[in-house]
Amino acid sequence: MGTDDRQSDTAGTGAMPWLGDLKKMAEKFTLPGFDIAALVEWQRKDMEALVEANRQAYEGVQALVSRRNEILQETLAQWQAAMQGFASGEAMTKQTETAKQQVEKAVADFRELSQLEAQARNNAWKVMQDRMQENFANLQTLLQPK
Repeated sequence: MGTDDRQSDTAGTGAMPWLGDLKKMAEKFTLPGFDIAALVEWQRKDMEALVEANRQAYEGVQALVSRRNEILQETLAQWQAAMQGFASGEAMTKQTETAKQQVEKAVADFRELSQLEAQARNNAWKVMQDRMQENFANLQTLLQPK
């Protein structure tokens, strides 16, 4: 982290140091009845919300892929074990029971993956919803006569 980054970071911009520079530039310009610093801060918070929403979505997708891979490995191991058991004389009875169990497990796994995907989507959307509500509140405040 260079000197410029630390100075920008102290301007309250967190992971986006370039917004601190923008904030400093905006402070030089003034419009009557318009708070440019508030506008820059508003945009900074919007960017942070987008970053957080993307992080939530990314982590959700990672969890989904990880669980899907675990399910695939479990299923392949069970399939291999079932195939070895079919060589015996009870093959038909075992085959029917194993097929039934596999279908039930596949349905349960699909349900679990669907829930993981929905949770990831909801987490990312919640971040954006919260930020939109803050934006509406800020807009109301900014539009109040002074």
